[in-house]
Amino acid sequence: MAKKAPRRTAQRILEAALDLFNRFGEPNVSTTLVASELNISPGNLYYHYPAKEELINKLYEAYEAELDELLHASEGVHDVEDAWFFMHSLFELIWRYRFLYRDLNDLLSKNRRLETQFQLVLKNKARAIRQLIAGLSRAGHLEIDVHEVDTLAQSMVVVLTYWLSYEYVRNPREALEPEHAQGALMRGGLHALHLLAPYLGREQRRHLLALGNAYNGEDPGNSSSAGAAASPVDMAV
Repeated sequence: MAKKAPRRTAQRILEAALDLFNRFGEPNVSTTLVASELNISPGNLYYHYPAKEELINKLYEAYEAELDELLHASEGVHDVEDAWFFMHSLFELIWRYRFLYRDLNDLLSKNRRLETQFQLVLKNKARAIRQLIAGLSRAGHLEIDVHEVDTLAQSMVVVLTYWLSYEYVRNPREALEPEHAQGALMRGGLHALHLLAPYLGREQRRHLLALGNAYNGEDPGNSSSAGAAASPVDMAV
């Protein structure tokens, strides 16, 4: 059996940087720490990435490419089940690059490229959610006044963008650790989708509630939050 080719040093640096940024926050991780983690010299790292900003921008490029591909999936949303899968996939991607969201304001204040590009990210997310809403509407599962669509889409984008910050404030020591990922993602997905609840037909509201109940056990320590997420649907039913 042929041996796998070793990963290139540049890719190894990116992977290590992403892991450290996610664990400790980008402002708390130096390029020297990244080099130490890989047991390479700082000079070797600088050969591939002369500045920390280049590391961040390269990671952002990877995130943006994955996001652009994923957002196209909103065109295939026809019911709550599809919407749930789409929303959870978005949160999974955000989790993989959570340093961008964890330290968003700090990054935007010192990185001109991210300052401009992240505005485009917000616009693309809002457009994808408008497509999601349109798909549910065409399928007869959702009824909403055209003048409310943009406000609803923007509200869902806010939840997507700042949910992990909210989780961090609730539990700064543990919220962004890998063992808490599933609970955080489920709660985020539920809260984002529950913004659709007032506009959904009866059966789709019931299905949304059932999906929420099915995942309540994912993070027992936070079952009250999951229950709170389900209450608007319960009332609507």
